[in-house]
Amino acid sequence: MNTPQEPSSAQILKHLRRSNAIALEAIEQGHHPFGALLIGPDNETVLMEQANIDTVNHAESTLARRAAERFDPDYLWQCTLYTAVEPCCMCSGTIYWANIGRVVYGMEERDLLKATGAHHENPTLDISAHYVFSHGQKPVKVMGPIEGVIEETSRMQHDFWSQR
Repeated sequence: MNTPQEPSSAQILKHLRRSNAIALEAIEQGHHPFGALLIGPDNETVLMEQANIDTVNHAESTLARRAAERFDPDYLWQCTLYTAVEPCCMCSGTIYWANIGRVVYGMEERDLLKATGAHHENPTLDISAHYVFSHGQKPVKVMGPIEGVIEETSRMQHDFWSQR
């Protein structure tokens, strides 16, 4: 498998901020504030975007399933999935099986738990994506948390969940 080219810091921040914009679109559609995008091997081309749908059709897992239907696994291995909030264990597993080679996230799942509390609509699991991917047979590259977006992502999540 080819190793994906490393994204620049500017590319990482741009794509994570787009993930937050997609999350805001999800809120406008009446969904939870999560968004994901798939970027091609050139670290610029947006191949797909996905907002959260519901509690079992998360942005990341839905995007990964759709990508696996649309693209060759060897190509996906060179792509990057960006999401402002660390993928949960369900999403991480789906990303793994879709053969997406890299995941970049801003805010950790553990910090999402602080924002949601014990909210019944998002019973957050305290299992890191790093942990899930480290137990696979493929070396999925995981980058996060990314300092430049933690605060804005955390603020959006806190604002949303405190109003529910």
